[in-house]
Amino acid sequence: MSAPAPVTPADLPVTVSFTRRADPAHAREMTAWIRAGLSMAESFPGFLGGGWVRPRGDADEWHMLCRFADQRSLAVWDSSSERQWWLRSGQGLAEVTRTERRTGIEGWFDAPVAAGVSGPAARPAPPRWKQATTIWLVFFPLNLLATVTLGRLLEGVPVALRVAVVTLALTPIMTYALLPWITARLDWWLQGRRFRDR
Repeated sequence: MSAPAPVTPADLPVTVSFTRRADPAHAREMTAWIRAGLSMAESFPGFLGGGWVRPRGDADEWHMLCRFADQRSLAVWDSSSERQWWLRSGQGLAEVTRTERRTGIEGWFDAPVAAGVSGPAARPAPPRWKQATTIWLVFFPLNLLATVTLGRLLEGVPVALRVAVVTLALTPIMTYALLPWITARLDWWLQGRRFRDR
């Protein structure tokens, strides 16, 4: 059996992050220009996806990401006549302020750099008191059950270890089962709708 071929940095996916500055008065033109560039990139082999984050209020920086399967795919896009035309069409509209390339998976997990994202508007978060009430509605009975069952089993265990075991057991149950279940049932209330409109 032969050993797998080593993966070189040139074979890893690469994410290009770039920031452009544009006059806030030209937000519609900037949006159309970015969409045109992403649409062209989609037709190139190795293009894995892309997106952009628009500025908040009157900020003038736009942050964009494009991801390619490897360095070769990115180089083909970089040197293409389509991309050169697209860049020329943005002259006078957008100014490049920063470009960064990252290989591997970490390129998708950088901290957010702006507040607004293009696309459908996100629903506003429910008031904190409703969030706290919803969590309590499942946390109280689950904690009571754990205290009666696990608490008795771990009676002679030091308190710090006992709390660690109980919280390690309850956290995944809360996160993956009970909180999604309760929020789905109380969505109407959390979003301020009447019960009959749920």
